[in-house]
Amino acid sequence: MFYKDHSPPHFHVRYNEYKASISIKDLALQNGKLPSKVLGLVIEWASLYQDELMEDWLLAEKFAALKKIPPLE
Repeated sequence: MFYKDHSPPHFHVRYNEYKASISIKDLALQNGKLPSKVLGLVIEWASLYQDELMEDWLLAEKFAALKKIPPLE
């Protein structure tokens, strides 16, 4: 997630040489590409923390400190 990023709310994913952005609202791939297994894990994690991701998005818009979100275990 980047400060003052463009709408709609989303977060960025990097995995090896792959880069993608995922919509927070519907957890859909917006841009880029990820291996299907990786995309599945990212969506699983994001579904667990969708509210927290949206909260961080709102904080980023205000240049406030983001809250740490736990990894998928």
